[in-house]
Amino acid sequence: MAHKQGLRKRPARLNPFAMDALTQLALASDAVQVAVIGALFWIMAAFCGLMEWRRGRNRSVDRLEKVGWVPWTPIFLMCAMIGGGCLAMGLPGVLGSS
Repeated sequence: MAHKQGLRKRPARLNPFAMDALTQLALASDAVQVAVIGALFWIMAAFCGLMEWRRGRNRSVDRLEKVGWVPWTPIFLMCAMIGGGCLAMGLPGVLGSS
C-alpha cells in the first residue's frame, strides 16, 4: 500500500461562514463594496472619537506628557468624511437593488 491509514494528512478545515462571507463580499456589486468600506471608515472614525475623548479626560499636570502624540481629531474628521462620501455613493445602489 502506498499510503497507510495513519500516514494520511487530514485536510485543513476552514471556517465555512468566513469563506462564504468573503466570497459574497467579493462577488457583491460595486455599490455594496463601497457601502461596506464607508461603514468601516465610520467605525474607524468612532474609534478615533473615543480615543480623543479619552485623551481629553486626562487633565492632570503630572500626566501631560503621557497623553500621546496621535492627532485623533484630524483622523476622526478624515475617516468620517471619507466614510460619509462612500456611504452616500454606495447606499442608493444598495437600496435600489432590493
